[in-house]
Amino acid sequence: MRYKLLVVIASMLLYTKSSLAQHQRDEYLNRISIIESNINKYFFVKIKGLYLENIGEHEKPYSYLWPLCALIQATNESEAVGRKQVMKPVIAAINQYYTTESPSPSYQSYITKSSRFYDDNQWIAIAYLDAYNRNKNPFYLAKAKEIYSWLLTGYDEKLGGGLYWREDEKTSKNSCSNGPNVLVSLQLYQITKQKKYLDTALLVYHWTNKMLRSPEGIFYDAIDVKNAKIDSATYTYNTGTMLQANVILYQITKDKKYLSEAKFIANNAEKHFYKNNKLGDHYWFNVVLLRGYLELLKVEKDANRLSFLVNEGERIWKEERDENNLLGKQKNKSLIMQAAMLEYYARLAQLK
Repeated sequence: MRYKLLVVIASMLLYTKSSLAQHQRDEYLNRISIIESNINKYFFVKIKGLYLENIGEHEKPYSYLWPLCALIQATNESEAVGRKQVMKPVIAAINQYYTTESPSPSYQSYITKSSRFYDDNQWIAIAYLDAYNRNKNPFYLAKAKEIYSWLLTGYDEKLGGGLYWREDEKTSKNSCSNGPNVLVSLQLYQITKQKKYLDTALLVYHWTNKMLRSPEGIFYDAIDVKNAKIDSATYTYNTGTMLQANVILYQITKDKKYLSEAKFIANNAEKHFYKNNKLGDHYWFNVVLLRGYLELLKVEKDANRLSFLVNEGERIWKEERDENNLLGKQKNKSLIMQAAMLEYYARLAQLK
């Protein structure tokens, strides 16, 4: 009798846990629907197939490329939880930033002739490779390979290696243009098994660790090429890319030093960035950090690490949402912040 009672209690607890998880997923899906609707309502200029950068005053008539880098990743995650064809208009918009200018085709920062940033192109490649892994559409792989070819033109041996931040002002080499390069190269290696991609990943990985990693495993923003001075500002996304890179390197090589490094970074990133029960104000920087923790979850299986990130998602929805369900503390709501939280909730909705 006692055994049967324990079985009944255990079953009830499992059912309750499952019901709560489903309720939370449903809540995330509802938020995704609301955010997508707002992006289409307030930011999408349908007649042009382009997006606004902000509601209200903005520097240019249409968005720079960077917010679309956030939106393409967000819509990929949205499709991963069942939304249909939401990447299509974003891809069409990004195509308007495409240039075949020498030395290699890639995407410029605005729809008219403008600077090309290595990190902008890396974020697009990462999103396209994630999409390829999901649906095996050859378009995504071909575009990622094309971007990779252009990225190599941003690498040289000044300061011992590394990629610049922007093509037309080669004054700094940044974590934001090196960490994502490692991820692009690793993802291409995982798909193709071509050694050149792994070689690139390791080359850039070791340089970034040597030049921009703090003793706590938090990554500094940049190094000045002229005087080798470090810009010691720290942002969540720079640490997030290198956290994710270490986990993927462990998955590929099975070398435990990479897993150990990933855990070290994860432990210290929470301590460094999560202050007074909140992260910094830039949602997109924070969702890139979330990507790293989710990658670690795949191998470590410790969901407790995500608690502060889950809590942050809840805090933002409760405290930093206006009467129109637009997110962000700033008066003029921005596309990148809406896209970031779209990705944030879509990624959490995929958790089992």
